[in-house]
Amino acid sequence: MNANTVPVSGLPTTIPEYLAQLRAALKGADPAMIQDALYDAEEYLRSEMAEQPGRPEAEVIAAVAGSYGAPEEVAEIYRDTEVKVQTALRPPTPPQRRSALGRFFGVAADARTYGALFYMLLAVATGIFYFTWVVTGFSVSLGLSITIVGIPLLILFFGSVRVLSLVEGRIVEVMLGERMPRRPLYSVRGRTVWQRIGDMFTDPRTWSTLLYMLLMLPLGIAYFTLAVTLLSVSLTLLITPLALLPGIELDVWLAGIDVATDAPWLLPLLSVLGILLLFVTLHVARGIGYLHGQLAKHLLVKGSQHA
Repeated sequence: MNANTVPVSGLPTTIPEYLAQLRAALKGADPAMIQDALYDAEEYLRSEMAEQPGRPEAEVIAAVAGSYGAPEEVAEIYRDTEVKVQTALRPPTPPQRRSALGRFFGVAADARTYGALFYMLLAVATGIFYFTWVVTGFSVSLGLSITIVGIPLLILFFGSVRVLSLVEGRIVEVMLGERMPRRPLYSVRGRTVWQRIGDMFTDPRTWSTLLYMLLMLPLGIAYFTLAVTLLSVSLTLLITPLALLPGIELDVWLAGIDVATDAPWLLPLLSVLGILLLFVTLHVARGIGYLHGQLAKHLLVKGSQHA
């Protein structure tokens, strides 16, 4: 058994007990994986209960422990499967480069670099959408809360935010490589409608997700501006030697000097500077991709994990 698996004594007799033991057995694992495991286990247990309506819940759970697996066994399977899946999905690792120059230029061989760069360009669009959706939905539903349609509208709004958080999680995982949930958030069944409404308001995940979507507007603008500025400047410097070719009119000004006319020997140096700046841009994109992945994991996933 994995050293991180927490053994739990006593077989569960109810679905909440089974899920609680599964959560305990998965303690220390990736929060996104825990969310997926709890959701899958609950769906399976509920389907077993539905197929055997006259059978006591304790007997069904005991039978499930023999087929689906005890909580500790299921946790171990999820840990092993997660390692295999992540290994299969991880892009080929570029050769290790010990020299500083090798590490500097090696960023171009990392597939995550280009995913992060594309995410920076895409973030302005998703940021505008998320911000507009949250501000509009929250203000409209809150403004109508004194009417009969206000509360249902607010519930629908919170539900839509959870769906959008799953969509954003898939984007983050594909482009930035950060493991995100692939299943909806696990919620305890058997609670009344008013208890479920209360859970929405008291769940830290609800408010951390809203905060993330509001932050995506300024972050998206910053990411897009930084990516476009660095790319345009580096590519412009890179092509400056074209000004030496006949028939091509390319004005290159530096400190008030027309470099193409007065100092053409500077053009190759500017091109080299453009190449260096382009690789700096790739490093910046890779770093931002990593940091944003951690932000998304913290606000979209970890806020819902209760030990």
